[in-house]
Amino acid sequence: MSNVVIVTGASQGLGLAIVRALLEQDYRVVALSRHCSEPLSELLKMQSDKLTFASADLSDLNAIPALCQSLLKKHGRPYALINNAAVGHDGVLATLHNSQITELLNLNLQAPILMSKYLLRSMLLNRVGRIVNISSIIAQTGFNGLSVYAATKAGLEGFSRSLAREVGKAGITVNSVAPGYMQTNMTQNLSDENLKKIERRSALGKLATPDDAAAMVVYLLSEQAGAITGTVMTVDAGSTA
Repeated sequence: MSNVVIVTGASQGLGLAIVRALLEQDYRVVALSRHCSEPLSELLKMQSDKLTFASADLSDLNAIPALCQSLLKKHGRPYALINNAAVGHDGVLATLHNSQITELLNLNLQAPILMSKYLLRSMLLNRVGRIVNISSIIAQTGFNGLSVYAATKAGLEGFSRSLAREVGKAGITVNSVAPGYMQTNMTQNLSDENLKKIERRSALGKLATPDDAAAMVVYLLSEQAGAITGTVMTVDAGSTA
């Protein structure tokens, strides 16, 4: 069985944590992002036998079919796809520019759908595979200034549930992981005071970390998670409990 895993948005934050966690479990990882960050570059030097970088701008939807074809040609049929790349424009809907709405919909929702479409075919041939879509607790809770972001993540969860039914009989699972607020680039606009409030409100009195969410992704790829599909795994230190 192939142990190749394709991770989008892999250069920083949660994506980078997922790459690290997968390498620790001996997966061969293809890391996709627009630019190779310094931490990812360091990882490439240390793990050149198991880690490959491919530059890709997933907001260019028309380029996705050729990208997937080239990934298949170079790395063979993947075992798993982790759709993590996302953008999080912050702003009330009334003043959000239409181009920002389009970018959110393209990168956060259409790109994962298209990546899944073009890489699923090889998983169907293998009769085994895993797709994990990175959502957010905001899909269920809502958050002021993130209405379109929330819509894209809720759409991703709905997509995952229905796709799980389409491909389940071929031995492929499709799940979402919904992290809570974590200290990453995407939450840097939240003030320390707001993050402290979220910490105090959570059941465990802390924020979940990117490593916590990455551990759930790795679990969903394991044999032990073979009966888990079409669901949302929340990793938020009990913020939504």
